[in-house]
Amino acid sequence: MIDNEQMAARFLSAARREAVAAPESGIVEVFNYGRNKQGLMPLWVGEGDLPTSDFITKAATNALEGGETFYTAQRGHPDYREAIARMMTRVYGSPFEANASAFEPGRFFATIGGMHALQLAVRIAAGAGDEALVLTPAWPNFAGALLTAGARPVEVPLDFKRTTDGYRWALDLDRLARAVTPATRAIVVNTPGNPTGWTASREELQAILDLARTHGLWIVADEIYGRFYYAGERAPSFHDIMAPDDLVLFANTMSKNWAMTGWRIGWLEAPAALGQQIENLIQYSTSGVPQFVQRGAIAALDHGEDFVAFQRARAAASRAVLVKTLGASRRVRFAAPEGGFYLFLSIDEQRDTRKLAFRLVDEAGVGLAPGTTFGEGGAPFMRLCFARSPDDIGEAARRIAAWLAT
Repeated sequence: MIDNEQMAARFLSAARREAVAAPESGIVEVFNYGRNKQGLMPLWVGEGDLPTSDFITKAATNALEGGETFYTAQRGHPDYREAIARMMTRVYGSPFEANASAFEPGRFFATIGGMHALQLAVRIAAGAGDEALVLTPAWPNFAGALLTAGARPVEVPLDFKRTTDGYRWALDLDRLARAVTPATRAIVVNTPGNPTGWTASREELQAILDLARTHGLWIVADEIYGRFYYAGERAPSFHDIMAPDDLVLFANTMSKNWAMTGWRIGWLEAPAALGQQIENLIQYSTSGVPQFVQRGAIAALDHGEDFVAFQRARAAASRAVLVKTLGASRRVRFAAPEGGFYLFLSIDEQRDTRKLAFRLVDEAGVGLAPGTTFGEGGAPFMRLCFARSPDDIGEAARRIAAWLAT
């Protein structure tokens, strides 16, 4: 009889390399450690504290009661795709065509959340033996999606610089260009960035796009936090500069802007010429998004602008509280985030941020995500999600400040 350790080794050796290579989430590790602690302020995951608005849930409920419980178009219900096109036209100022017939290609494809959209984009852009450049510190799921597709993520770290106005994250375009090799197939660009809040300027986006054009690379663009931008209504976007024939794939989600994290619905935006191939990938992964969920998303897209503006204003107020309170401590270093709803902070003399995350749970009553999970350059930092009320964030900041003073 073999023991449990031998049995585990047998199964692992028989499993595909891509499955074994899937990294464990350092965020989930801390979440599991502290989730049952009384009085804890859980700021480790990228999720706000607001439930989905009634007008969205009612639209989904009405669809359920109306019998919309059958299979639907693999690419997404035409009404959902048209609603995405309407929203994109309002926000980005140029017309987006949905071509929303179930049998027409279109640019928009319904997905099971943003993660599914990212997986589809990776399947299109990179695979076994390929490399993809990832600007880090970065959401660990970028690397995870690439690894499970057999591709190799190549980290290109942002610089954390001190300036006359404080600290900031900066992209070294020459470093990015030097990272391109004959095996490179894609550049993953998340702006505004999770976890840093770094937001690419229009000029930086143009330089990245020019690099991709020169080498024939795909750009996998995660602009999910584009509406959480603190210098305008939205952040600069590849949509502002790209041509119709550019190799750009956008992963997007309903989760953040409309407080729909648990609904698991998003979309992939891709060249219409890939419509049949993307439909095939959807068929062989999820076979579509529930129709009643899409009805809720349509309501959010068509009638949710006031809620998006409210969330942005609320996040801005919480951001200001954090910057003021933690900025007063000489032991904390951070760049005030230009976008998104995360503060990526470093505490002097605390290098092991995995252990620090456990200590903050136990000693400060605050749950943060360790920077070790966000790749190169992230190890000395902690990620704090401030998509909560300014009062709650103020309390969390006071707890951290008090812990720092001990």
